[in-house]
This record gives sequence, structure tokens and C-alpha cells, in this order.
Amino acid sequence: MQLAAATGTQYVLSLQTPHGRATATITEVAAGIREYALGGIDLVEGFAAEAVPPLGAGTVLVPWPNRIRDAIWTQQGVRHLLTITEPAQLNAIHGLLAHTAYRLVARSEREVTLAATVYPQSGYPYQLDTTVTYTLTADGLAVSHRIRNVGGENAPVALGTHPYLKIGDVPTGDLVLRLNATSHIDVDHRLNPVGVSPVAGTRFDLRAGARVADLDLDDGFGGVMVHNGRGEHSLTAPDGRRVTLWGDENMAYVQAFTPRNFPVRIKGVRTGESTRLGQAVAIEPMTAPADAFNSGQGLRWLAPGEDWVVRWGITPTGFAA
Repeated sequence: MQLAAATGTQYVLSLQTPHGRATATITEVAAGIREYALGGIDLVEGFAAEAVPPLGAGTVLVPWPNRIRDAIWTQQGVRHLLTITEPAQLNAIHGLLAHTAYRLVARSEREVTLAATVYPQSGYPYQLDTTVTYTLTADGLAVSHRIRNVGGENAPVALGTHPYLKIGDVPTGDLVLRLNATSHIDVDHRLNPVGVSPVAGTRFDLRAGARVADLDLDDGFGGVMVHNGRGEHSLTAPDGRRVTLWGDENMAYVQAFTPRNFPVRIKGVRTGESTRLGQAVAIEPMTAPADAFNSGQGLRWLAPGEDWVVRWGITPTGFAA
């Protein structure tokens, strides 16, 4: 018996590029990236259609990324109580749409637009219309988010996403991670912010790069350096192939996560597909850091009827057709 897709309808995109055929699979639930490949070479850590996204893989994080301490935030003397969605740390994590089915707005062979509404609820008494568009281009995978406040009062909004990048069958530990960020967000034992420190001279200075195998990160960074309207972070293989994650000027923060318990897919000609626990690396672009609803850092307040557009994408280089 074929199992139903745990993430709903699967939207498969395809485009012939000068570097080979690009393909991507976008999910109805969480509007996430389940697969992305170029010329048959996987560029994200994928997962089976019948599986729940492991460790948040590929999901859209709205109206906040990362954590809110104790699932509580206060604004102008009003205390808002959110649902605790990270029980081990007693925080609210990754927003309100990570398990929501998005509606199809438009689709072509190389592009899909999905939409979801954030309705007023416990801890977040605001209403937002959101869309996300994924487009395969000759340069990579481009993503555009639009958020509109359709309620009657100003609404706090932040946005992030959770892709795990890879380069085919190159062991993730052999890849070099570069983060173009100048500050590290210091956290307590529950991964909530307690301060900010310059990365210069510390193990968190990844501007020149470090092997993923040598890293143990679940850390946020600020001061993302923007050139020509983009902040860029990357993974590079020993043979020079590179996957770059870029964000527009709104993506002023980034989270790096290097778990060693990710169910990595193994594809074999004779054995088919299986999984084994191994190291993966997420580069998570964010418009605000953890606990932004309390600190106000990077937080965007949308007026009634106001739109906000945020763009990011994944660009592979050095891949031959």
C-alpha cells in the first residue's frame, strides 16, 4: 500500500538550465522545500513524501522564526501567552504555519505560489495573509514571500525559513561552511538570547569558512554583510562546487544548525532508498533573531493593509551540465 504524503500535495517544478535540469518539490504543508536538485545532484537534504519534515527541514517560519522565551511576550503592558511548541525548552518555536496546509494560488512548470492565513489566536491577536512563490531560474531557486496585515491594528511580524543544504553525495562533514555575519547571538541553556558578541577572534567567526565536521552549532548570527542588495552564506565542496544561500536586505540574521541526528537519505542502485542518522547543516535566513517579539530586534510592525516582501534563494555554482 502506498502511503499518503505527510506534507499534502507535492508540487514538482522543473526547468532545463545551462547547467542541467533543475527540479524541486514544494509541499502543501508548511510550503516547504522537500527536494531540490540540479542535474540529479541533491542540493538540499530531502526526505520521503510520507515523512514529516525532519528537524523542521525546508519549512516557512511565520510570523516569527526561532524561539520566543517561555512562549510569552509583552507589548505596551499587555502580556501575550503563546502555545509552547518546544516542550524540552519551554519556548514557542518557528511561528504559526509550520503545520498548516497552504492554498494553491498559481502554478507553472517552473513556479508555484502558495498562500496561507495567520488567524487571530492565543498569544497572537492579529490576522495576516501570506504567500510564498518558488521559482526555478537559470541561476538557482528563487523564493519570494509577501505578508499583508489584513487586521485592524499594527501587527508584529518576522520571517525565516529552514533549508538544509548539501552537495550531492559529498559527506556533509567535508563541506566548508561560510557565514558572512559579524556578530554572534549569545544564548542561555534554553537557547534564548542573553547578549550579542563580535565574532572576530572567536570560534563563531565563520567568514573565512570552517569544515562542517568541526562544528557543533545551533547558533544565531547578526550583522549579515550585504553587498549589491544580498547577504550570502555558502557551503563549498573540496572540488570547488558551491551552494550559496542568499537573502535580501531584510534577512539581516542567520541561524546555523549542524545536527548529527538528521535522517540523511541514502540512494543506491541496488538497495533503493534508505536513511541513516548523520550530520546535516541548516543555513536559516531570518529577518529577526530569537525572541524578537520581546527584544524588538529586527521586528517589523505592519500597519493595517500594509504589505511586506522578503526574498531569498539558493544558487549553485561550479556544476557542469
